[in-house]
Amino acid sequence: MTSYILGMFGIAAFAITGVISSGKKGMDLFSLVFLGMVTSLGGGTIRDVILSMETVYWVKDTSYLWVAAMSSMFAFFAVRVIENREGLFNYADAFGLALFTVVATERVLLYGFSPTIAITMGVITGIVGGIIRDVLSHRSPLVLGREFYATPAFLGAFLMVILEYSIPDHEFNAIYAVSFIFVLRVLAMKKGLYYPNWLLYQKKRHD
Repeated sequence: MTSYILGMFGIAAFAITGVISSGKKGMDLFSLVFLGMVTSLGGGTIRDVILSMETVYWVKDTSYLWVAAMSSMFAFFAVRVIENREGLFNYADAFGLALFTVVATERVLLYGFSPTIAITMGVITGIVGGIIRDVLSHRSPLVLGREFYATPAFLGAFLMVILEYSIPDHEFNAIYAVSFIFVLRVLAMKKGLYYPNWLLYQKKRHD
């Protein structure tokens, strides 16, 4: 039940970022709602397709679809009265990243897949929705920036696997992992955490 609720919050958070990312471009209500739904449902859809699940999760449970649509509509009308849209976008994105990564990792483990597959699918689910959003909104994808983005997702998914194997009956495992990813992402935004230059790709200069 905890992961189900967290998943719904993740859907809402990413739907809101989808609307904010293109809200200033003069798009109509339907277009923005569609973008919010694609953003919030895209990562999990790709996960289920890769794992050859019999039915994609939001087709099986249309509550996810409704939450995505209603959250997008709410954001469409509410975002115009919010001054710091970029701040809201960043925090909602960090929250959605954390929630999607952890919920997907836990779900894939429950499907019976190995920890390696669970971590991989957790990271993919967490970052793909944001990539789709940024590409459709003509933004530079956050995952391609210098700040930690995929790294917190990977570490959080790894932590979730460890917790599930160490204390499998603990009901707050997902909350611990979500908090861990969210804090790392916020620190990356606030403190500019990124890999040292020797771990970054550098183009050669041609004089």
